[in-house]
Amino acid sequence: MTHPDDLPPSGAYTTQEVARLLGLAVRSVQLMVDRGELRAWKTPGGHRRIDPASVTAWQARQQGLATPSAEAAEPAVPARRLRALLIEDSVHYQNLVGLLLRRVLPEADFQVASDGIVGLAQVGQWQPDLLIVDLLLPGIDGAALISSLRSQPMFSAMRLLVITSLTPEELTPYALALEGLPVVHKTALVTALPPLLVAQAAAVGAPA
Repeated sequence: MTHPDDLPPSGAYTTQEVARLLGLAVRSVQLMVDRGELRAWKTPGGHRRIDPASVTAWQARQQGLATPSAEAAEPAVPARRLRALLIEDSVHYQNLVGLLLRRVLPEADFQVASDGIVGLAQVGQWQPDLLIVDLLLPGIDGAALISSLRSQPMFSAMRLLVITSLTPEELTPYALALEGLPVVHKTALVTALPPLLVAQAAAVGAPA
């Protein structure tokens, strides 16, 4: 548990201090803040500071030590809803993927971008947990979009699925961009996409 003597002079923790205190990676602490598990704010200089009370409450929950009075003093913060973004120019497949996603992840927030350039900008602005990308897109193709995202720090916290109408032979030039990513052919969306969506949502750690 957090001890008063462990508090920094400012009365708030830095991300690195919380990571050291909880024995976690800095990235894990950042994700906990993003999911609302820890309360945090940014200083005028842009540095993140974390509320010690929320760290103590998190430790208590992990150890099963939370009491009714402690819970009353520290209200539970609801976890952020999972965010799913589809980048696809076909209205038909926009509607189909949206239908399948809402069926298996009814609590997810869902947005659509119709071309690669708009989609790339939307990724940066909205920071989705789950990204579904078509390969053949106007503006910038899916492979170039994915390659661009791989160079961004946010990519490590994002789950990405690729949908395509291309045959395995036609996918060969995209092999480097698609390395390690699930690829679903559009003819198999109805059967193959739903279990992948559920698995990727679970991997994100956000509620389905």
